[in-house]
Amino acid sequence: MDVLKQLLGRLHPIIVHLPIGFIILGLLLRWYDRKRNEFDHAIPLIFLWAGYSAVLTCITGYAQYIGEGYTFETVKWHLWLGITTALFSFLMYFKFGNTETFAWVKTIPIVVMTLLMFVLVSATGHLGGTITHGEDYFVEPLPNNIKSALGFETFEEKEIALTEETWEDALIYEDVIKPILNNKCVSCHSPKKSKGELMLHNEKVILDGGENGEVLSINNAIESELFRRITLPKTDEEHMPPKDKTQPSKEEIKLIGAWIDVGHPFDQTIQQSGLKKELFLSFFPKKKDNNYPEIAVIAASQDSIKIIEAKGIHVDPIDKTSDFLKVSCINKPQFSDADFESLKPLSRQIAVLDLGGTQVTNAIFEKLATLPNLTILKLDNTTVTGENIEVLGSLEYLKSVNLTSTDFEEIHLQKFEDFKRLKRVYLFQTKINDKGMQTLKDGQITVDYGNYELPQIPSDSIVY
Repeated sequence: MDVLKQLLGRLHPIIVHLPIGFIILGLLLRWYDRKRNEFDHAIPLIFLWAGYSAVLTCITGYAQYIGEGYTFETVKWHLWLGITTALFSFLMYFKFGNTETFAWVKTIPIVVMTLLMFVLVSATGHLGGTITHGEDYFVEPLPNNIKSALGFETFEEKEIALTEETWEDALIYEDVIKPILNNKCVSCHSPKKSKGELMLHNEKVILDGGENGEVLSINNAIESELFRRITLPKTDEEHMPPKDKTQPSKEEIKLIGAWIDVGHPFDQTIQQSGLKKELFLSFFPKKKDNNYPEIAVIAASQDSIKIIEAKGIHVDPIDKTSDFLKVSCINKPQFSDADFESLKPLSRQIAVLDLGGTQVTNAIFEKLATLPNLTILKLDNTTVTGENIEVLGSLEYLKSVNLTSTDFEEIHLQKFEDFKRLKRVYLFQTKINDKGMQTLKDGQITVDYGNYELPQIPSDSIVY
């Protein structure tokens, strides 16, 4: 029987559109036909069908109310207005129909009847939408200041901001758990809208739970209804938040579970709670891996840049917020060791230097060592062998060297171990025939040889 009630109740969102459509059609025809009277025979029939479909809608709505666990307080006005709308639809039939039943209704002005009908269907529909989507459904996308001006309660979205230095001193609930709940759960579980009579905006209401009891079990996330709901598959109708809402990340879910497992403390710091640092790493500021040092540098002279560009060398700002430069000789393949002198006016500003495909030799390394802020160096398709490359170890910020398609010799490979911040060396198509990658300096430097071989798969042998 319960299953039948639920099935019947779930027809309500579909059937509810029938009486609304009939009523709107009837009102529009009445307005359009107010002088011609061409549809006098159709309008009563439309309102009759509006009444029948409204009765069916009331039945399915009541079934949904008792089958889906809504409280009477939540649905009462929608329920009574729905019944009133159904009855008023029949009165509209008697008003415009060729019948003497309820003759008194014919004495009421048409404007009054149609206006009342419109107000009823609008109010009933609005209350139904509020139950389904929440009171703030239409205003939810608006900025918080506009929502506040319209009288809606707002819960400010707050990023979890922890630092490497002070993360242990942050309050586990106030600074971490509460922002997650505010950002992902409170739109459906607040004083303005409390699905399942559950609110999650402060400690008291969280501990009170909802219509089915408590949602937190002490020291047991698996047994906690809150954790169970957020870990259900999104396709499950009990999953929270609803699949059309923003979902918590895996890290946030894991953190909520860990918080519950240590007794869901509300007033402790992270250190006092005993939770491990690994749970919070994703909330630390992301370190930028820029192609330039994180220091200030004086902007290069525009006259110097123009002189260099006149020689066919590209000079570009590395980005809009920095005075560091990217210099490329892609259009000057004849660039040689001697030509390096022309770059000296930009020696402090050059962060990225591309000498690929030029005529430079091993003698260039001594000259490159005079670029204190060089971060990325490209020497691909040149004749360098690596002899004397160790002088680049003095560069404070050098992190990437591209030696693809050069005559680089393996005996010089270990020299990279003395480089201060080097992270990656590219040695594709060199005299070193290794494949894939290796690391140096205890994994701090990755040497990429290329020459990757993909495993054969069955489809590779298909003849087309």
